[in-house]
Amino acid sequence: MAFSKPEKIMETTIENGHKKAKYSYGQTAILGFQAGAFIAIGYLLSIRVTASLSSELEGLGSLISASVFPIGLILTLLAGGELLTGNMMALPLARLANKINTKQLALNWLLVTVSNFVGALFIAYFFGHIVGLTETGVYLTKTVSIAEHKLEATFLQAFLSGIGCNWLVAAAVWLSYGSDDSFGKIAGIWFPTMTFVAIGFQHVVANMFVIPAAIFAGHFTWTAYLSNFIPVFLGNSAGGSVFIAMAYWHVYKKNRPTKLTKFPHPIAK
Repeated sequence: MAFSKPEKIMETTIENGHKKAKYSYGQTAILGFQAGAFIAIGYLLSIRVTASLSSELEGLGSLISASVFPIGLILTLLAGGELLTGNMMALPLARLANKINTKQLALNWLLVTVSNFVGALFIAYFFGHIVGLTETGVYLTKTVSIAEHKLEATFLQAFLSGIGCNWLVAAAVWLSYGSDDSFGKIAGIWFPTMTFVAIGFQHVVANMFVIPAAIFAGHFTWTAYLSNFIPVFLGNSAGGSVFIAMAYWHVYKKNRPTKLTKFPHPIAK
């Protein structure tokens, strides 16, 4: 199981950020939809396997939920997908390396945000609402409880929670880039993602599923959701861009010379 050193992971991440910025609109939209749907399916799974647990088993329920949720990020990174939170780390690194420009970064974030939302909304509406997977019995209670907990956070709380979330999620993406085989990638993804879920940090794309699912069930409003989306988006962007991308850029890249040192040519014989 080969694993790269951080300096090599840095180069791989920059290359991936550059590649992501070069995708066509159609490619980005399809891959973004896939990622939003995958994250939503992971969240739906966690609700389905923990909703029936009694309150006395809340700690165990949190652990089980955190253990199954990473399937969404695993599918995104191994099967293929463009996830906003991962791009909040990869593209800023590519920008710092001057592989892309600010316009390309902003456009990618916009397209991926919209397509992630459509993918997550698809799962929330068709599987959660139409099929009823989040709107019957204990599953409705669980879904509404989760959404309510997220919406009751203040702007500052949601922002800071967003930082904690993407500090870990971006680290999971970073670790996945460092492995050369699927098992290593899964392990690298699993544990940081499980940690953020168990702690209860807020993930902007995961919220694109659970809060609309509660709205479709007749609870809360889209205005209330918007008041959550903004601080979590900003927190996630800071967590990925500042605490992973900029931090590792400063350590491994910033102080390196940008040009090769020129030495005199040997005297021709």
